[in-house]
Amino acid sequence: MPISKGAKKNLYSLYKKMVSKQLSFSEVMDVYAFRIIVDDVDACYRMLGVVHNLYKPVQGKFKDYIAIPKANGYQSLHTVLFGPFGVPIEVQIRSRDMDHMAEAGVAAHWLYKTGESVGNTLAHRKARQWLQGILEMQKGSGDSTEFLENLRIDLFPDEIYVSTPKGEIFTLPRGATAVDFAYAVHSDVGNSCVAARVGRHLVPLSTQLETGESVEIITAPGAHPNPAWLNFVVTPKARTNIRHYLKHLQSEEATQLGQRLLSKHLTAFSTTLDKIPQKRIKALVKEFELYHFDELLRDIGLGNHSALLVAQKLVQEAAPERETQPLMIAGTEGMVVSFARCCHPIPGDPIHGYVSAGRGIIIHQRSCKNTTHLRVQNEKWLDVAWAQDIKREFPVDLMVHVKNQRGVLATIAASVSEADSNIDNVIVDERDGGYSDLRLTIEVQDRQHLARVIRRLRRLDMVERISRINT
Repeated sequence: MPISKGAKKNLYSLYKKMVSKQLSFSEVMDVYAFRIIVDDVDACYRMLGVVHNLYKPVQGKFKDYIAIPKANGYQSLHTVLFGPFGVPIEVQIRSRDMDHMAEAGVAAHWLYKTGESVGNTLAHRKARQWLQGILEMQKGSGDSTEFLENLRIDLFPDEIYVSTPKGEIFTLPRGATAVDFAYAVHSDVGNSCVAARVGRHLVPLSTQLETGESVEIITAPGAHPNPAWLNFVVTPKARTNIRHYLKHLQSEEATQLGQRLLSKHLTAFSTTLDKIPQKRIKALVKEFELYHFDELLRDIGLGNHSALLVAQKLVQEAAPERETQPLMIAGTEGMVVSFARCCHPIPGDPIHGYVSAGRGIIIHQRSCKNTTHLRVQNEKWLDVAWAQDIKREFPVDLMVHVKNQRGVLATIAASVSEADSNIDNVIVDERDGGYSDLRLTIEVQDRQHLARVIRRLRRLDMVERISRINT
């Protein structure tokens, strides 16, 4: 037999709802509410037909949380009716299992499991999935603070519903992107995604999704998460997986760089790492209170230990016998070798490397003014040089003084493009009514490529002068 329960909101509850949703009292539809509890899902929909036949429903006020449950497993049918004298009444229709789930929360699965049929309801399966997601989130979180922040986001979402091309529905918080959806499908899908289709159209991975959209994720072998994804993902699962991958990747890159740096200094002592006795290596690892030699190499790559000091301890000599060769920089070393934003060094510029604790090596131009106060720290500086045949582009800042006239920015952009370059950013600083300064960030391969871009810009009549910004 169906069970009916009536409810009337207290004044403070009504006030909070009116404030949070910016409603007038006449717009509040659930001042009076009734809950109808039936035996099963089929009876829920039949009861919905009964109440809609009794009173007319309010258009747009029907929600089916049975077909599409909430992220925490909540299920029910919600509808608003024009009751007696036109008073709006909210009616909630749910089964006994659904009601117990709503009242007792996620723990209802264990508190109410009286038989196999109860444990297999969709609500309970959703609860198990939700708890499993919480456990995965905890394992991947860096610390308790990050875990609690992720849990807070997961507990209080403003939800959207999107589906795969095969019709599988996923619940995501509002503002979720294609990358969030990819990780919701599976961590491996998220880690290897390269593009997405919403409907039949290719969209950027940063595209925010809307309820009802069909999303297809395109993956590629060898693809990996991009650090820039952290700027737009909103789900804890996506953020945790991306951070975990990048942390692991940085550790691998730091170990490889540390081995290169140590080998470079050992060469100055006329020896190699292979010739160092294992007994001496183990003793040094123990001296630094580490467990493995790879940990010491990683710390060298991250700048936490001096490669020269470690080399001296391994060979037990005070000074190298000959000058070391510079460390070759190809621009493909990963996150442990970065290029200073203050001077934007490019191939062809005289450079040197600063070993920063926890960040690895930062490459500066030798003429960079921002490194003047750091040059007293001799042990932090590393002799580096550009490798041959570098296959990547580097950002450079240019200041272009131009006459104010129609289409000047479009003309500048076209000239940069004709020189096989690309503009990453533009800042316009208007000096007066007749002239403006354009600060362009462009992509170039080396100094020769930069010179070609500058020559092409100087041919334009509207360009008065051009200078490279090094600091």
